[in-house]
Amino acid sequence: MERLKCFLKRPDTDWYATNCSTSLGNLQRIVGGNIETVTFPDLGVVVICNEEGRLRGLPYCCTIRGVSFVGDIMVYGIDGENLTDVPHKLREWKELVNG
Repeated sequence: MERLKCFLKRPDTDWYATNCSTSLGNLQRIVGGNIETVTFPDLGVVVICNEEGRLRGLPYCCTIRGVSFVGDIMVYGIDGENLTDVPHKLREWKELVNG
């Protein structure tokens, strides 16, 4: 299975870069349930999160472009319908989402 460069963020931890499998099972394992995707075309990324995170009372994780996320999230690059390596360097990403 393909492994791509992505960023992970968990509540109360900082962002970190890693390589993750893009299989549905792996994505679900990381976010702890069924996945939901939120695309940010201006950033060239898609955020993968738990679709029931709020209903399950998962803790706040972060806010990106005015959208708040709960639980563990992953960020990949996006090309149409396909996941790609995240197109940013970690330091640049932190400035984009925290600035």
